[in-house]
Amino acid sequence: MFAYIVRRMLHMLLVVFVISLIIFFSIRLTGDPVSVMFSTGEASKEAIEAVRANLGLDKPLPVQYAIFIKGLLTFDFGESFRSGMPVTTLIMERAWATLSLALGGIVVAILIAFPVGILSAVKRGSGVDFFGRIFSLVGISFPNFWLGIMLILVFAVYLQWLPASGFDSFQHLILPSITLGMILSGILARLVRSSMLEVLNQQYISTAKSKGISEWSVIMKHGFRNALLPTVTFLGLQFGSLLGGTVIVEQVFSWPGIGTLIIDAINQRDYPVIQGGVIFLAIIMVVVNLLVDLSYTLIDPRIKTGKEA
Repeated sequence: MFAYIVRRMLHMLLVVFVISLIIFFSIRLTGDPVSVMFSTGEASKEAIEAVRANLGLDKPLPVQYAIFIKGLLTFDFGESFRSGMPVTTLIMERAWATLSLALGGIVVAILIAFPVGILSAVKRGSGVDFFGRIFSLVGISFPNFWLGIMLILVFAVYLQWLPASGFDSFQHLILPSITLGMILSGILARLVRSSMLEVLNQQYISTAKSKGISEWSVIMKHGFRNALLPTVTFLGLQFGSLLGGTVIVEQVFSWPGIGTLIIDAINQRDYPVIQGGVIFLAIIMVVVNLLVDLSYTLIDPRIKTGKEA
């Protein structure tokens, strides 16, 4: 197990390095940030060159990249071109908002999709199954921005039970989490249903039932546990996607997340913030993937991660 973790850590470093290489050189194609700062044309050429030198943009690209990698090793992404604040500080200020929103969406999706998917598989062909499939289709079809606006209208405007925006308490997390979770639960419920149907048709399920074990004990202990592997993989990938893909929901609920920070930085051509934000999300993503792989051995001990695999 230890050797496997070490190998995966080395793979993670390689992935982060490749991503840093791609993001560093690709954002340089978006244009010169100094030209955007002085778009009014009021500054002299000497002033523009002085700002470019102060930002380190007068150096050759390989030198700039070497400086960026050196800072990356100490988790120092430089300073924002716009605010002058350390990029690491800007990211950390928004990291908890993004992580809490992604976790909230995952929790809501699990609480909805697992019961719906399991019941739909167990009651295959019944009205419960029909409802589960309709729910999945509706959940997949809803645009998240529309659902978010509807939730605000109902629970924040008309009923006044929950706040419509902000990031000050647990109550502020409820509506955006439901928005993300409802959309995700539609896909997850279909996956749980298909995985459960495949497992319930296996011979060992029939054998367990023939031994007199209660139906729901067989379903949950033998069926659901073996159906978890593809579901855990999906949740791991979706968690990574939610970290950087919640921009629309963040805009609807005025949520101060990393996604919005990166989008604003792209519009302003704030290179350090873009680089730091993307690298931070990439690190979170590869760590989550490692944890998902390690969780396989807990779900199914037959899966090995070392030399015996």
